[in-house]
Amino acid sequence: MNPTPKTPDMAPVQDKSRYRAPALEKGLDILELLANRPDGLSQSEIARSLGRTVGEIFRMLNCLVERGFLSIQRPSDRYILTLKLFELAHRHPPMDRLLASAFPVMQELAHTAEQSCHLVLVEGGHGVVVAQIDNPGHIGFAVRVGSVINLANSASGRVLLAFQTSEDRQRILSRADNATTPADSVTLARELDALRTRGHEERASSRIRGIVDISFPVFDHRGSAAAALTVPFIERLDSAEKSTVERTRALVQSAAATLTASLGGRVGPIAV
Repeated sequence: MNPTPKTPDMAPVQDKSRYRAPALEKGLDILELLANRPDGLSQSEIARSLGRTVGEIFRMLNCLVERGFLSIQRPSDRYILTLKLFELAHRHPPMDRLLASAFPVMQELAHTAEQSCHLVLVEGGHGVVVAQIDNPGHIGFAVRVGSVINLANSASGRVLLAFQTSEDRQRILSRADNATTPADSVTLARELDALRTRGHEERASSRIRGIVDISFPVFDHRGSAAAALTVPFIERLDSAEKSTVERTRALVQSAAATLTASLGGRVGPIAV
């Protein structure tokens, strides 16, 4: 069996099972550069910003213009992004994609853990429950879809805050009302640092005695928390072998990792 032929645009890296695509990378570099320059850049400015020659990017720019991703402003001859990327992204809205991926994963989690679970997103200065699956048994506890979550005092909220850049975290907290803004921001920052190190939050419910909230982040492509997957754990006496914090924690972690992968998310350190 003949080996896969190597081409200039498919060069092996250290791991032979992975390949680079230099031509594609050049095109993506140009798009990402212009995304931060709404006023556009000339051909020479693009080449200089990317550390390339004009000859290296000339054909790539022409291709992107022909495919409708870029347009040329006249008479300055500056390249700017069109709305094509926006249109492509909105064919599959992020919320719809997240929920479509989340429901089967959450159903499996609820069935296996014999606990309810819910998914929380940041909205303004608080969290909102956007999806919820009931415990499959006859008795259980669940948080309703649409419920508003205090970010600083809830497991879900603290996960969402911990896995953000410091700028994003400050922006989110600045939008919280006075009743939900933490009084001691230094203490909160220290606790969130510890949470980020261990990778999840596990704490007694601030509303219902006897419930332990177990929450893990679902990461986006930047490595920030796009959502928090949470189980309000109740110890069940009729299913003691399954109803353990340790087992449930592992199941929530696995489900959150599955969701991260389905969204193309990246697990790793974020700039703080």
